[in-house]
Amino acid sequence: MGISQDWKTGADGQKFVVSFSGGKDSTLALYEAMKTGKAVGLIIVLEEYGTRSHSHGMTVDFIKAQAASIGLPIYLAAASWENYEATFIDMLHKMKTLGAEALVTGDLDMPEHGCWHEKVTNIANLTLGMPLWQADHTEIVERFINLGFKTIITTVNLTLGMCEDDLGKVLTYEYVQELKSRGIDPCGEGGEFHTTVIDGPIFKQPISFRPLEIIRENNYAFLLLQLIYTND
Repeated sequence: MGISQDWKTGADGQKFVVSFSGGKDSTLALYEAMKTGKAVGLIIVLEEYGTRSHSHGMTVDFIKAQAASIGLPIYLAAASWENYEATFIDMLHKMKTLGAEALVTGDLDMPEHGCWHEKVTNIANLTLGMPLWQADHTEIVERFINLGFKTIITTVNLTLGMCEDDLGKVLTYEYVQELKSRGIDPCGEGGEFHTTVIDGPIFKQPISFRPLEIIRENNYAFLLLQLIYTND
């Protein structure tokens, strides 16, 4: 389409919705896009039974707590991998009727040609904003930490250098260096790990939680988190 050069600034000056995972990259992309545009909501696709998010494995309660602390509405839909794309496009159409002009994502390494997000935004007649696109991975993580965001490791791929002991670790400068020394991408862009953000400059209050059990599924291990309701 010849518009990939505009992806970094695609949401500038526009009302936008964020493809939100609850992890560091989508949260940082939201933060960056809010500097120049207006966020109208967050969207997330749950696994087909509607209890946890795809990939990150976050519970609906935790996702809603993040959105409430950020102060944005969250729109949820459930889908299998087979109907994920159709469900996502339906959500984008809905967001457009609610005033969204652009979709923001936290992707870093999308190819210039054959980008899935460009495909679905074209179908929904939205522009695409990827504020972190092509950025240096270490720089992105250090920017995230410098800004005061706090995130923990909640999913690991046990075949890509990660282990169960990494679950629950806070992403700090020291831990980033440890990951790099182990040959692991500090952003987890190779699918090594996923994170869950629990505090930061766009959060009204930190997310209170306690770690529960670790669940193993095929090559992955997930740390389940239980919300602590501070007003109980």
